[in-house]
Amino acid sequence: MADKKIRVGLVGFGTVGAGVAKIILENSDTIKAKTGIELELAKVVDLDTTSPRPVVLPDGMLTADLDSIVGDPTIDIAVELVGGTTIAKDIQLAMLKAGKHVITANKALLAKHGPELYKTARENNVCIAFEASCAGGIPIVSAIRTGLAANDISALYGILNGTCNYILSNMTANGSPFDEVLAAAQEKGYAEADPALDINGGDSAHKLAILASLAFGYDIALEDISIEGIEDVCIEDINYAQEMGYVLKLLAIGEKHADGRISLRVHPAFLAKDSALARVDGPFNAVSVFGHAVGQTMYYGRGAGMMPTASAVVADIIEVAMGNSQNLFNAQTILPREVTQQNIEPVDNLTSRFYIRLMVTDMPGTFAKIGNILAEHNTSISGILQHEAHSEGTAVPVIITTHPSLQKNVSAVLCDIKKLDIVRDELVCIRIIDIPEDNLED
Repeated sequence: MADKKIRVGLVGFGTVGAGVAKIILENSDTIKAKTGIELELAKVVDLDTTSPRPVVLPDGMLTADLDSIVGDPTIDIAVELVGGTTIAKDIQLAMLKAGKHVITANKALLAKHGPELYKTARENNVCIAFEASCAGGIPIVSAIRTGLAANDISALYGILNGTCNYILSNMTANGSPFDEVLAAAQEKGYAEADPALDINGGDSAHKLAILASLAFGYDIALEDISIEGIEDVCIEDINYAQEMGYVLKLLAIGEKHADGRISLRVHPAFLAKDSALARVDGPFNAVSVFGHAVGQTMYYGRGAGMMPTASAVVADIIEVAMGNSQNLFNAQTILPREVTQQNIEPVDNLTSRFYIRLMVTDMPGTFAKIGNILAEHNTSISGILQHEAHSEGTAVPVIITTHPSLQKNVSAVLCDIKKLDIVRDELVCIRIIDIPEDNLED
C-alpha cells in the first residue's frame, strides 16, 4: 500500500485538542507504520493563542484565524473541538461547504443539529465522523456501525456519563452525601464547575440519541427521550438498596420492541449488584448491546479525558483518510422524523420493576392501606424492607419493591399513596432494571 499524506486542521485547542495535537505530533511515525497514512498537523485555531498547553506546537501553527483552515485547499480534514451548539455549528458548516471532512466529539451539536449537518456533508461529497462523541475512548460507534452490522440490534444499556458514575460509585462505597461527592468530583476534574448537563441526564441523553439512531436506524431527537437525572438521589436509598442487593447507576436505555416501536430513556436505576454494568465504577463508561446473532456484547473503558477522547478523534482521522468513514457515512440509512415520531413508545407504557420508599406512621392497618392501593392499580409487591420502629406511632421508612409493572400504574399508585394521612414525607420511586439474560443458542 502506497503511503498517503493527509493534512489536518484542528479547531479548538483545549484539553482534548491538546491531546489530538500531541498524538499527531508525537505518534505520526507509528500511525504511518500501521496504516500507511502520514498525518500532518497543518494548523491549529483557537481564540486563546497565549495560554500554555501540555504540548508545544511548531512556530506559526497556532492562530486565531479560522480561514487559515477553511480557505486552505491543501487541508483535507478539519477537526472541530470547540463544543456547544452555536459557533461550533457555524464552524462545521463552513468546513463542510469548503469540501473538508469533519471530525467532531460534539455530542450536543449532533444530537440537536445532526440531520442538517449530515445533509450538508452529503451535498458537498464529504463526511462527518464522530467516534469521540459518545464514550470517549470506547469505540462504540464503530462497534455498532461495523462490528455489529450483521445484527438486528434490540437493545442497548449504557453508563455514558463518567461524572455521574463517579458520584454514584463514591456515594455507594463511602456513604457520603451527594453534595459532598459532587464537590470532590469537581476538585478532581471529573465534574465541570457547572455540572448541570451531567447530573441532570442531558449529557447521557445526547449520547443516547446518537447511538440509538445508529443502532435502530431512526432519526432520534432529544424530545424522543425521557430524561431524569441524579440531582435528587439520597444516600439513604443507596444504602437501603444495598441491603437488598442493588447498586444505583445512571442508565441510558434504548430498546426496540417486537412490534418495531422503540423506547428511549435516561434515568437512575437499581441494578443487581452482580450484573456487569453494576460493577462499572468511578469515571468509567460501559455500554451493553444486544444483537440477534451475537447476543450480548459489552464495551468498557474511559469515557472522557484528554488522551482517551483524543485517541478516538485520531482514530476517526485515520478512518476518514483511508476512505472507510466516507463509505459508511454514505451507506448509513436513517428513517426520517415522521417515521420516528410514530414509533416512539411513551414511557408510561413501559414495564419495569420499581423501588418505592415511604415514610409512614407505624400503626395497625398501615400496610393494608398501601396494599389496597397497589392492588387497585395492578401492581404487586415482590419485597418489603422495614427497620423496627422505636415506638408505635413514630414515622419509619418502608421500602417496597414491585414485580414488573406498567409505569402509568405505578404513577397512579404514587399519586394515591401521597393522599394517605399515614404518609409523612415525599415518596421516592426509582426503577429496578433487570438486564436481559444472554440466551443466544449456539
